Amino acid sequence: MNLHQSIILGILQGLTEFLPISSSGHLVIFPYLLSWQIPAEDAFIFDVLVQVATLLAVFTYFWKDLTTIVHSLIVSVLKGQPFSEPLARLGWYMLLASIPAGFIGLAIKEIIESAFNSPLVSAMFLLVTAALLLVAEQVGNRDRELQHMDWKDALWIGFFQALAIFPGISRSGSTIVGGMTRNLNRASAARFSFLISIPIMLAAGLLATLDLVKQPELLNNLPIYLPGFVTAALTGYLTIRWLLSFLTRHPLYLFSIYCTILAFITFAIYFRA
Repeated sequence: MNLHQSIILGILQGLTEFLPISSSGHLVIFPYLLSWQIPAEDAFIFDVLVQVATLLAVFTYFWKDLTTIVHSLIVSVLKGQPFSEPLARLGWYMLLASIPAGFIGLAIKEIIESAFNSPLVSAMFLLVTAALLLVAEQVGNRDRELQHMDWKDALWIGFFQALAIFPGISRSGSTIVGGMTRNLNRASAARFSFLISIPIMLAAGLLATLDLVKQPELLNNLPIYLPGFVTAALTGYLTIRWLLSFLTRHPLYLFSIYCTILAFITFAIYFRA
């Protein structure tokens, strides 16, 4: 991996981690489309670093929300009424929504990634993302706010988050769809989607970091990896801010169309080769 690849892929990760268009799919498809031959070891190290960068972005954006939620959780537990406060309940819902993806991810993630880490299959799953986004705009009333959700909503959204184990299925997209099919409005579904990314990304990041520190090339290539880390963090922060504003006024059709176009471009190049 060279410097310009690091910067471009960092920007790509920051955009696609939070836009409902699949970061895992893009990190498979774009190097293929650009004919970049990135060694597997470099790709692993870089993927871990940019995932940590986007976790930093969501932590930074939602810092006030997170500190308020944690404070409410602690106070309500100490009072012996762990579900009494709305913000405390939101904190429990965030944890509940992380359980399905956590269990499924630990069970089959390596099998899925080794079997389907290809541009062709990633493009196929991009079409699944496109279909999910399209369906979400056709069903339900989408008139509920975040404070009106309950544990059944959280668990439902958690199972949608587990779909993102397949490269090409967007984590943010599937969880936003999960929220919208439970009648949350787009902005509330997106906000909860970003909040529940924190536990699952933190757990995945910690596990991956244990493997990362064993990589002999980490320190040698750090000057190349760091620009990608910085661009992923900055782009991720700006993407969250933009998307929450965008979804208050616009439907998901634009992202569905984009996923479909990228999938068919990938098909065309793959089969022509």
